[in-house]
Amino acid sequence: MTKTYDALIIGGGHNGLVCAFYLAKAGMRVRVLERRHIVGGAAVTEEFHPGFRNSTASYTVSLLRPKVIQDMRLHDYGYRVIERTISNFFPFADDYIKLGGGPGRTEAEFARFSKKDAAAYPAYDVALEKVANVLRDLSLKIPPNLGGGLPALLAAAKQGWPMAQLDIEVQRDVLDMFTKSARSFLDGWFEHDYVQSAFAFDAVVGNYAGVSTPGSAYVLLHHVFGEVNGKLGAWGHSVGGMGAITQAMAAACIDAGVEISLEAPVKQVLVDGGKVTGVKLESGEEIAASIVASNAGPALLYPQLVDPSDLSDEFKRRIKGFKACSGTFRMNVALSELPSFTVLPGKEQAEHHTAGIIIAPGMDYMDQAYYDAVQHGWSKKPIVEIKIPSTVDDSLAPPGMHVASLFCQQFDPKVDWDTHREAVADLIIDTVNDHAPNFKASVIATQIHSPTDLERKFGLIGGDIMHGNMGLDQLWSARPVLGHGDYRGPIKGLYMCGAGTHPGGGVTGAPGHNAAAAILQDRPLLRKILRS
Repeated sequence: MTKTYDALIIGGGHNGLVCAFYLAKAGMRVRVLERRHIVGGAAVTEEFHPGFRNSTASYTVSLLRPKVIQDMRLHDYGYRVIERTISNFFPFADDYIKLGGGPGRTEAEFARFSKKDAAAYPAYDVALEKVANVLRDLSLKIPPNLGGGLPALLAAAKQGWPMAQLDIEVQRDVLDMFTKSARSFLDGWFEHDYVQSAFAFDAVVGNYAGVSTPGSAYVLLHHVFGEVNGKLGAWGHSVGGMGAITQAMAAACIDAGVEISLEAPVKQVLVDGGKVTGVKLESGEEIAASIVASNAGPALLYPQLVDPSDLSDEFKRRIKGFKACSGTFRMNVALSELPSFTVLPGKEQAEHHTAGIIIAPGMDYMDQAYYDAVQHGWSKKPIVEIKIPSTVDDSLAPPGMHVASLFCQQFDPKVDWDTHREAVADLIIDTVNDHAPNFKASVIATQIHSPTDLERKFGLIGGDIMHGNMGLDQLWSARPVLGHGDYRGPIKGLYMCGAGTHPGGGVTGAPGHNAAAAILQDRPLLRKILRS
């Protein structure tokens, strides 16, 4: 082995960088090993057509934990987020809904369809916020290792206490959101299909499921516990794209002493006597370390980077059953002009162009998109979220032109996407064009990421942007499996720091923060460095 480090991080995604930063600040010698030519994982900004840059995969920000932003001093390295004027715009067949934009605006929108729903909204918002506050707190805690004896039981009780202190009405909402479908949960609050659809979309983001699939209500909740510039539940645009966030993180890491290696793909985690000894790169180079933390998801780490003989048969069986597939098809497009929607015409920039523009016109539409994917491989009428970041960040496109992110559902990861990717990309463009008739003609260039492309390019097994399904069986102490939900792998010295651990997907930084805390807890002299 040529070099020795205290800790090696497999993958330079945002969680890997966060983990590396905290370890380096604790005095450890840390090296990040990134297989691509650019750091950032799925949170990167790249030019995909001359003069047009965009966030290649991850495309919007809210969930990044304020503690991580503060500890890494990201603002000192150029981190800047612009809040959306309104959060979302939903074009339907005959009308539209705008969410957000200030006190009373959402209620006024809902009142056009149902006065009952308008009256119910404030209570719904309060109920979700109470639950989201608990999740925000839990997101930066190491889950108890259930089965780990009395200490684990005490930790579970301590983490569960805030939930137990909630009003019984809120506890009922918690139970509903962890077990019910989004449709069933929203039926208890609202009556109009358009209003329900405006909330149900979050339940299928990165989730290969329909709004009627049990457990989908939790994914809805997962997307509301974020904040932007201190405003809870808000979403925004990172100036310079999502890559500006990870570039800021990388700069913070380097200043903390982290060594970052690009084009350094890991081939195998090296183990001797049941303990990690380092890694072997695809180049053949071996690097020594007694600690290895993987930003790569469990569905990639254990089947591909760990020798099967170093894992128990039971653990291999459990990991084989770990569900990783999100049904996501991701595109970036260069545009000559802004889309003009049938229900809200106009090519001149307006507030709805700066929002998340969501084509998901109805609960049945969203369910059918999933059913089509299960039966035929992809949705005949896909769910599409359009984000046009150049409306607030003119550095991304030439003057007068724009870039747009198209985040699309539902698409079966098992399809032969090398054969069908172009045809499905055309289908997605046509779907948007059905709502904005000038869209197709305005497309200058496209960048296509099918589920297979997402796996090849970013290591997202099954195209899963969450590194694993966000069902009740794969959350908290059970993410990725019971007994290893505390970021510690089944081999001494092997840790997990990516979104395949608690609290799951999204650009949060929480798994990286918490994994570093677990590593430092296992080094008692350094434990005090990362007290929250």
